[in-house]
Amino acid sequence: MMLMADISGSEFFGTDQQFKSEIITEIAATLAFSATQNNDKIGLILFSDEVELYIPPKKGKFHVLRIIRELIEFKPKSKKTDIANALKYMRNVMKKKAIVFVLSDFIADDYKDTLKIAANKHDITGIRIYDAKEENIPNLGMVQMEDEETGELILVNTGSKAVRKNYNAYYRERVDYFQESFLKSGAGSFDCRVDESYVKKLLGYFKRRG
Repeated sequence: MMLMADISGSEFFGTDQQFKSEIITEIAATLAFSATQNNDKIGLILFSDEVELYIPPKKGKFHVLRIIRELIEFKPKSKKTDIANALKYMRNVMKKKAIVFVLSDFIADDYKDTLKIAANKHDITGIRIYDAKEENIPNLGMVQMEDEETGELILVNTGSKAVRKNYNAYYRERVDYFQESFLKSGAGSFDCRVDESYVKKLLGYFKRRG
């Protein structure tokens, strides 16, 4: 099993109970522990717009604890995202067929073709972690916002219907791209909101696939 966790800047967002990054860590830890029950080898790729850390697959409890420690403590060098680059890296290092979980908010594009090539060899599942508050911008008047991935500060007129509509359209495009890309590549996928039970989501997903 290979766990691929997005650690870019946009994962450090959360308005209800937890950051998206915390949910990614919890799901990855759950998958890693379940794999040890089957005596499977588990590896880890932490990525932003580059692969920040690669831990080759191994067996054992101490190895899993190292993976979890890195998921919790690792500090990324970059805040940007490049899912295609991470998939290419995974393809190059994983010579044998593997079960691969990609955990991200998937606020990105240009990974469809790379995903299709990777899914021809590996059993890939995309888990999209999101916060309900990301879907729409509330009407708060003129607000200064910071792009989590570039650090750029911009003034946004949230009172403008056009601004709110354009943002929602952009967000929906990213979600549709994620769903279409995984469906057409033959890979599995599901969404998990930060305030939902990811255990129920995982069990439901595996039941459907079984």
